[in-house]
Amino acid sequence: MKWNLLLISIAVGISLPGGLEAGVTEDQMWAAGKLMRDICLPKYPKVSVEVADGIRNGQIPNSKDSNCYINCILEMMQAIKKGKFQVEASLKQMEVLLPDSYKPAYREGLTACKDSTVGLKNAPNCDPAHALLSCLKSHINVFVFP
Repeated sequence: MKWNLLLISIAVGISLPGGLEAGVTEDQMWAAGKLMRDICLPKYPKVSVEVADGIRNGQIPNSKDSNCYINCILEMMQAIKKGKFQVEASLKQMEVLLPDSYKPAYREGLTACKDSTVGLKNAPNCDPAHALLSCLKSHINVFVFP
């Protein structure tokens, strides 16, 4: 998983003048998201492109396959690990993977959702990923997801 994140960071970093010093453009953000999506979507063949598009647009179904697809992406973003929300890692990744204009809303949303996975079991349905993404969607007015 860290290898995939490294590839995404390198892809984003190559396209940034001066390295990873500032937020990315929206085009760079969507390109990094597409890389994550292209890695995770084939792992969950029951999640169609239409369902993934719906998730990207904030329509978050609650099924094992869609939740585990969401978990895959959140793990690549280092937002979740073994069903636990990684707030500090998420804040660091936000600095690298989001345009500057998105950051204030995401900081607030990440903080508001810090306890959204507490008490939830990851196996077998990836429920923490669904809970986290649902919380983020409700707290972030510029919600984006690959």
